[in-house]
Amino acid sequence: MQEKEIKIKVVLDDRNTPESIFWQADDQPGAERIPCKAFLLSLFDKEHLDTFKLDLWTKDLQVNEMDKFMFQTLRGLVDTYYKATNNGELSNELQRFVHYFGEKTGIIEPESED
Repeated sequence: MQEKEIKIKVVLDDRNTPESIFWQADDQPGAERIPCKAFLLSLFDKEHLDTFKLDLWTKDLQVNEMDKFMFQTLRGLVDTYYKATNNGELSNELQRFVHYFGEKTGIIEPESED
């Protein structure tokens, strides 16, 4: 059996606002700390069947960066949901919302209605 470790380091200012965030994984090349501006962590509790959620972002994260981060995360969640459940119908509905979100935030170009 193998074990892997992923570390997240958050540097806070004097008001407990994230100044910087770094992540590091055992099996990444060079195993160096990599800076990032935001992360979302969701853990599903086996015993209580409830989700623990931790979302942090640095104060220099721009709104357009958050829009892109959320769009990419939502798109990834649709893929994860489909792989875990094989529920194509609901995955397609979720993907429609992701597309709508992308258009409304300017991440993707709106589809023309010809």
